Amino acid sequence: MGASPKTTLAQWRSLQAVVDEGGYAQAAEVLNRSQSSISYAVARLEESLGVSLLRLEGRRARLTEAGALLLRGARNLLAEAEQLEGFAATLAEGWEAELALAVDAICPRPLIMNALATFAREASGTRVALFEEVLSGAGEALEAGSVDLALTPTAPAGFLGEPLMDVAFLPVAHPDHPLARAGRALTGDALSRELQVVIRDSARRDRRDSGWLASPRRWTVGSLETAQSVVMSGTGFAWLPAHQVEAAVTSGALSVLSLVDGGGKRSHLYLVKNRGQAMGPAVRLLADCIRAAARNWHQGANERPGHELDGH
Repeated sequence: MGASPKTTLAQWRSLQAVVDEGGYAQAAEVLNRSQSSISYAVARLEESLGVSLLRLEGRRARLTEAGALLLRGARNLLAEAEQLEGFAATLAEGWEAELALAVDAICPRPLIMNALATFAREASGTRVALFEEVLSGAGEALEAGSVDLALTPTAPAGFLGEPLMDVAFLPVAHPDHPLARAGRALTGDALSRELQVVIRDSARRDRRDSGWLASPRRWTVGSLETAQSVVMSGTGFAWLPAHQVEAAVTSGALSVLSLVDGGGKRSHLYLVKNRGQAMGPAVRLLADCIRAAARNWHQGANERPGHELDGH
């Protein structure tokens, strides 16, 4: 163990107040202490450190060069102490120290990032463990009890899923791919003759396939981003979320395939909580942040470039 600190937070807080308020009398008023106690605290601080921290210029206290350097570090120390005390207060009120969230890859990333940003501003220090899953991975995490909330396309048996949003999928290929250059609406038979890029289920057990999988020639990759990269290289086609590919389609880097049986497909996305425990205040707050972000996403759908691609 290291030696005990020679200084206290109260002494550093006194020094900070003297500098910020312009003098000992003003600092005493702000801290609701006597002027003599403030002077004593600063004097003891200088004595413990062995350096001069303040000098008087007229009636105003000014930092020495050493004092300016040390106070800069002390401000960070005081801010961290305040955050720690605030976090302790929220724990005393029943706030969770940490929560876990599983999010399926089809959830629009800006939506979940906006929800988490709002949560971070209001959650008073609760830590978040984010798990990014594919297909049944989020549901498996719920069943295992390893997450508090999940955004998943399927709610596991015994769990109640709250419908959050629909995600549109589009069949896309490179503009020079034979499917994109066919010049006609494509049948399922035409698709089945070409290589299809699909996403691997992230579940550890009971993995399943999902979506249109009639093509016997398939490449399986680990993420939607990798699937898009493969397709943009000119290899194969894939069904990808419209919100993910809209920029590439708008720029001409990808083409939406015309199908005889219509346009894209849709998948539901549900907000599901862990059934094995009551929702604490942090989990409830995060759920509210996710709902609000989903509403904002829907409201802004018609303002995003390429929104017409997913049928909004």
